[in-house]
Amino acid sequence: MKQPDRIILGIDPGTTIMGFGIIQVLNNQPKLVQLNELELKKYKDHYLKLKYIFQRTISLIDQYHPDEIAIEAPFFGKNVQSMLKLGRAQGVAMAAGLTREIPITEYSPKKIKMAITGNGNASKEQVAKMLQQMLHIKILPKNLDATDGLAAAVCHYFNYGKSADTKNYSSWSAFVKQHPSKIN
Repeated sequence: MKQPDRIILGIDPGTTIMGFGIIQVLNNQPKLVQLNELELKKYKDHYLKLKYIFQRTISLIDQYHPDEIAIEAPFFGKNVQSMLKLGRAQGVAMAAGLTREIPITEYSPKKIKMAITGNGNASKEQVAKMLQQMLHIKILPKNLDATDGLAAAVCHYFNYGKSADTKNYSSWSAFVKQHPSKIN
């Protein structure tokens, strides 16, 4: 199936490090545009971290003009506080995309790993190595949060035309319609 030429921003949200990768799909082939991360360790205030996540996402959108955003959904862990913080980080990244009216698709970590490596339980290192080969990345980043963000974008590329096991939002009204309990 021929895919349209487009730019996809992939985000791995986090309150310590937000990883992101941008690919451009040209002639049905993905090409690496950007691979980086936003380090947030130095900030103690959680709300300040959220502000920087929002601002960095907006600046990426304004600089690269992505047509779509793919974001990794939080995985369910035992630490409730960590889950809340991660959900907030994801929420502000999504809000940034929604303010620019960019369609957002959410993928589970297992779905992303499966799309990249064929194994839903693959390690971060296996995902990074596969992306390195696929996109001809010379040097992998020190932290693999950046490749996790890139993996979300590549997963979205591989899932073009499919909608199973994903959540899509194209506007605030679409988000509200899918989450009526979130509105007071």
